[in-house]
Amino acid sequence: MKPDAPGHNRPPLTYKDAGVDIDAGDALVEDIKPLAQSTHRRGVMGGLGGFGGLFDLKAAGFSDPILVSGTDGVGTKLKVAIEAGIPDTVGIDLVAMCVNDIVVQGADPLFFLDYYATGRLEIDTGRRIVSGIAEGCRRAGCALIGGETAEMPGMYGEGDYDLAGFAVGAVERAQLLPRADIAAGDVVLGLAASGTHSNGYSLVRSVVKRSALRYDAPSPFGSGSLGEALLEPTRIYVKQLLSAIRATGAIKGLAHITGGGLPGNVPRCLPGGLRARLDARQWDAPGVYGWLREVGNVSVDDMLRTFNCGIGMIVVTAKNDAARVAQALVDAGETVSEIGIIERAPGLEADCVVEHAASLWRS
Repeated sequence: MKPDAPGHNRPPLTYKDAGVDIDAGDALVEDIKPLAQSTHRRGVMGGLGGFGGLFDLKAAGFSDPILVSGTDGVGTKLKVAIEAGIPDTVGIDLVAMCVNDIVVQGADPLFFLDYYATGRLEIDTGRRIVSGIAEGCRRAGCALIGGETAEMPGMYGEGDYDLAGFAVGAVERAQLLPRADIAAGDVVLGLAASGTHSNGYSLVRSVVKRSALRYDAPSPFGSGSLGEALLEPTRIYVKQLLSAIRATGAIKGLAHITGGGLPGNVPRCLPGGLRARLDARQWDAPGVYGWLREVGNVSVDDMLRTFNCGIGMIVVTAKNDAARVAQALVDAGETVSEIGIIERAPGLEADCVVEHAASLWRS
């Protein structure tokens, strides 16, 4: 370097000076390894540390598999976790949002990968997040076989982080859902949600702001703090649904109730020309919804199209099979309600109508 060149006699810059701590990243990977090992299942090949995760479908017992993949995040529920200082359960949400989408097609989630990005890597926070991801994988019966931790100074504010998840499952070709024989007269069963799951949190946070409550204040609709109540993790329905599918052979279709609510998601499992007619008097909504509606003065339509309103998954089955499908799900640990029927739609598109929705928020 010439004596008058820029940088002459200045101390050398390092990657750590620029905000990226490789040693911290390596330490987090070492912490993650036993968490990943705890999710091991048949078919997994190798472990963390390779450039790609390996999975053997034949070893997992499939003969004519269709692969089913899904990807999702946790949305602005992460802001609640960050502001409340509770990162422990958003990893469960991350897994749930992916694997619940996969199981609706009859698929067994096989493996999961995560992407965790932050401005400055805090090992304790990272460990708590990945611990939640591992717990979600155990609940779903899928293996955590890889992921990425990205430290990107300047991209995120102090203490902020983001998550994305990627899941791959498989189903035997003959067992793919939804089935083609969904028809008028079939019954709709609803599986209870654990709360607001991971949708609508921009509206949730607006209601919290209007309420002037802090996240460490006592919850006005449940036990613990407001932050803890709003961070109740998304219910994972995988093992229960797969058990009922295999035990009964009578489940025709499933729909995961996420953004768009019941009206936006139920039609996704129905053939054109059919609609689901649901009666909201047949199930109970968690107390959080009454609080959100009252404090936010949220319209019934916005509630229905923003939140699951107490139903996290719907099941379509023939009327004659409804009782035994419901019993199989109850035996697997679900809270099940018969909430509606399938009928001919007035048009060519699949549809869903929810009647008596206001009854969900009566005191």
